[in-house]
Amino acid sequence: MDYKKTNAPLNTVTHDLIELAEPTGNIYETVCIISKRANQIAAEMKRDLEKKLQEFASMNDSLEEISENREQIEISKYYEHLPKPTLIATKEFEEGKIAYRNMAKNRDNFD
Repeated sequence: MDYKKTNAPLNTVTHDLIELAEPTGNIYETVCIISKRANQIAAEMKRDLEKKLQEFASMNDSLEEISENREQIEISKYYEHLPKPTLIATKEFEEGKIAYRNMAKNRDNFD
């Protein structure tokens, strides 16, 4: 996923909680959905960063070989300037891109 192409804001944004909770009818359920998606995004971003940085890792690290690598710095800066996972997840939720279900409500429908 290209996180730079998301239209999520880079800074914290104030949201109307009543409007944000409309799809679920419960602000706590909404926050839980957004937080779980944010954790997924953060884990995916971390895997991507580690995979890119592994390309520059050497097998024999000695004090002489450890130096600042320009490419590593650029990759790290790129990831630092991306929107935070919570902002990406909130934007996805607002746009209806997150699929979710409430197992407790679904269980009541089966009785």
